[in-house]
Amino acid sequence: MGDGAGTGAGAGRPRVFVARVIPEDGLAPVLAACDARVWEDELPPPRADLLRAIEGCDGVLTLLTDRVDDEFLDRAGPQLKVVSNYAVGFDNIDVPACTRRGIPVGNTPGVLTETTADLAWALIMAAARRLPEGDRYVRASRWKTWGPMLLLGPDVYDATLGIVGFGRIGQAVARRAMGFGMTILYHDVSQLPVEVEAAYGATFVPLEELLARSDFVSLHVNLTPETRQLMNAERLGWMKPSAVLVNTSRGPVVDPRALYDALSRGGLFAAALDVTDPEPIPLDDPLLTLDNCLVVPHIASASRATRGKMGAMAAANLLAGLRGERLPTPVNPEVYEGR
Repeated sequence: MGDGAGTGAGAGRPRVFVARVIPEDGLAPVLAACDARVWEDELPPPRADLLRAIEGCDGVLTLLTDRVDDEFLDRAGPQLKVVSNYAVGFDNIDVPACTRRGIPVGNTPGVLTETTADLAWALIMAAARRLPEGDRYVRASRWKTWGPMLLLGPDVYDATLGIVGFGRIGQAVARRAMGFGMTILYHDVSQLPVEVEAAYGATFVPLEELLARSDFVSLHVNLTPETRQLMNAERLGWMKPSAVLVNTSRGPVVDPRALYDALSRGGLFAAALDVTDPEPIPLDDPLLTLDNCLVVPHIASASRATRGKMGAMAAANLLAGLRGERLPTPVNPEVYEGR
């Protein structure tokens, strides 16, 4: 564990723990204002180290890999004022437990919408045109000539795209699909206003219809009890054998065993995953044996600009909480009721 450049125990400076090195846009203001300890290893802090590091802290800046629960909050102590999550998602945090203790939780929404949509679109294109397979084919010295049947895949242009979860990111993916002349279907917990549908040329349909009609299905839902293993064997069976499934949401939204079965027996043409269950995916996972399953290491927000903006937002939430001010982007605004 490292203390980070600029760390010091200045008089009156709040104590904080930063659970990983984040971009300078976020780290610099935290180090300037706080007595900060930073976990400098590439891997997240083991649970025992995490619990020791947060003892007596006034604030903590966490990542999705850091579980914040009653045990965490007890070890931190009653002086803990804020938990700032360097992520849009917060399924690593027991938000009701924090709210019961009056601790605001912050996240970094909105800033990674376009970057995540870019990655979802890259996965759609890469899976359809079999780019990873083509690269491996060349590197294995198998490319001997042009062949009329070599690495054929589906067209993206003029195909049907089904978007499950039509929030900011889902809508950003739809906007890209419009440029490819795609028919856009969507499913969400409720139908959106007509003007929103018109803006994206999107049509609301039941999930079963979306899966049955779509050539590409892109998942953009939060992880909740209702969406855990949303894509199970039954629902994967509703999809076309020629279809491509893309997941940039959360790994547990897809049942990995059911996905392997569908891909290996020809029930789906391909899948492209930015997230897996578990994460990281073990090297002996059967999905990694399939040429028609593309897996990348949770890089949807991995542009320099976006990660920097996430850092700045996480720092702003952390510092506001330490000052006793309302967080710019609170997950649990109800914590401020009655104050």
